[in-house]
Amino acid sequence: MREPRLGDDIDDFCVRCKRIMNHSIVSVLNGAPAKVRCRTCHSDHDYRHEQAPPPKVDARKAALFNEVLKKVNPDEAGKTVEDADVPEVPELEADTEAVEVAEDAEPAPVAALKAKPKAKAKAKGRK
Repeated sequence: MREPRLGDDIDDFCVRCKRIMNHSIVSVLNGAPAKVRCRTCHSDHDYRHEQAPPPKVDARKAALFNEVLKKVNPDEAGKTVEDADVPEVPELEADTEAVEVAEDAEPAPVAALKAKPKAKAKAKGRK
């Protein structure tokens, strides 16, 4: 296989598109592509050898969180973060009492229910 040159097409994982896409070689270092430009979204990034970046979930953070869970509730020590029970929120009971309306009460005037019109912006005229 020949040595890659500037402008050649190459497949690589695009950090913006989050997929393996066609790229153009932008920079070559020691006979290998160093920087590439995605032909779909036109973003420049380092050549990743078609490898997706590692997931952002850190195993150390998950282990520390599980350790804290063990201290809080020791009887559920075998469960992990994903297995932890989420307490259910109790439903609120609705009042069954009917609201009494006075028969001789007058309805509110319509003018009071309508909102005031907003002031219009004044147009700047030429002088």
